[in-house]
Amino acid sequence: MLEDLLRLESVDLDRGARRLLTGVSFAVRPGECWQMLGSNGSGKTTLMRAISGLTRLGLEGRRVCTESVLYQGHLPGLKPLLSCRENLRWHGSGRISDNAEKIDAALKQVGLDGYENTLICQLSAGQQRRVGLARLWLSEAQLWLLDEPFTAIDIEGTSILEAQMQRHCAGQGAVVFTSHQPTRMADLKVLDLDQYAA
Repeated sequence: MLEDLLRLESVDLDRGARRLLTGVSFAVRPGECWQMLGSNGSGKTTLMRAISGLTRLGLEGRRVCTESVLYQGHLPGLKPLLSCRENLRWHGSGRISDNAEKIDAALKQVGLDGYENTLICQLSAGQQRRVGLARLWLSEAQLWLLDEPFTAIDIEGTSILEAQMQRHCAGQGAVVFTSHQPTRMADLKVLDLDQYAA
């Protein structure tokens, strides 16, 4: 029997003095891809940060999560005066990838072949987003938590990202992502946070 990579049991979530969600329960197993839906302000980003362990304030209930997690926020988390390659080498998690070949291959996968030494501040918003998403090709984490991963990327970039998410799940990884955009991914599970509104 496969072990859950993430499990929430009767979780209540507050932001400041306001309760956003009550009674959230779901489990993510290897091979599964979950889309977290909800209206603006429903608590999607707050819950994703709580799941990832970045914040525990305002979280009540049981949260069980694998230690093998990659969290990608809705902002790309890049240093503007570093190059694409440097940004992928030095990551805020403290994990460092010194393998230039893997980094360059990841940039090629997201359509940025030839941009390895380009400064982030010289890229468009969509290109910056692709640099951030290139981390998915470098990560060994089993569970990916992606907050609005399709923001500011074009149709081609969306297709590339969807395919990588599906490959990750096919290899017994799992993905939880937030998005307002429809997706063409098969076997997608949905968690609608509006059902848990306080």
